[in-house]
Amino acid sequence: MAAENDTSIHNRGTLEVEDDENLYSDDSGSFVSSSGISETTSVSSSVRNYLYENGRRYHAFREGAYNLPNDEKEQSRLDLHHHIHRLKLDGRLFRSPIPSDVSRILDLGTGTGIWAIEVADQFPDAKVIGNDLSPIQPTWVPPNVAFEVDDFESEWEYSKPFDFIHARDLQGSVADYGRLVGRAFKNLTPGGWFEFADADLIVRCDDETIKEAKNLLEVNRLVCDASARFGKLMGTANQHKQRLADAGFINIREDIYKIPLSPWAKNPKLKELGKFQQVNMLESLDAYSLALLTRVLGWHVTEVHALLAGARTELLNRNIHMYAQWYHVYGQKPKD
Repeated sequence: MAAENDTSIHNRGTLEVEDDENLYSDDSGSFVSSSGISETTSVSSSVRNYLYENGRRYHAFREGAYNLPNDEKEQSRLDLHHHIHRLKLDGRLFRSPIPSDVSRILDLGTGTGIWAIEVADQFPDAKVIGNDLSPIQPTWVPPNVAFEVDDFESEWEYSKPFDFIHARDLQGSVADYGRLVGRAFKNLTPGGWFEFADADLIVRCDDETIKEAKNLLEVNRLVCDASARFGKLMGTANQHKQRLADAGFINIREDIYKIPLSPWAKNPKLKELGKFQQVNMLESLDAYSLALLTRVLGWHVTEVHALLAGARTELLNRNIHMYAQWYHVYGQKPKD
């Protein structure tokens, strides 16, 4: 069993709400609209045989294995999501105590590749590999980083083990977490580190205002239900610590961060996080919901958009004091 005292909760206790007269006094009101950053999606032709559905573009390799889009709109959201992670970690890229002489790093589900590129800059003598179902990464990258189109749910065939394996925001892409963590353990050098970074997808609140977010709570429930029916359950970040323990990792740590879903918090850093997370949420509603609700639950796309419109209105209301918990769970493979 994983030890309970190896868990750290950042911003422990009730998050303090900004005073009413200051709640909308910053300039973040012009930062977003009810549709998020932009409604622009890529409509250019591609040599890749992508699937286009309900105005979004999805991966072609292992078609249907993953229900989130890979279009330019989603790529912009993923890069924003990366910025939130770094802001949350005070500029850091990970929590694991990686030595400066690390030589091989693997980034699972690398997305746009932004984490892999930045970690390659941080460790110029290390070889960094990022894999993903979609070849959406840039071509101009540091010489020590390489990207591959691959499905980490399939067998791993790397010729050499890694010193650090990073798995961030993999919800909806993992059918068997035990198998994934076991493969990571097997493909690490003795003393190497594995790290999960995930949100738990549970909308939380320390007061009664969450009662005003009925649409968002319903979206959350439906996405979790659809992901379970699809066979890749979302919202299980609170189980990562035990998963690492079951696989044989030691020195396991669990860091939990409270992230406001809009800029309602009084704390300046949390307010800034809430500003960016509000945009991230407005964009991710569409990304997380469209395929799951139409493909798995059989909803018509107009029904989905109607529900999401209500959820967006709730996200823009700073009088609803919602937050989510983001997890960093990391452990070490024994040295012998």
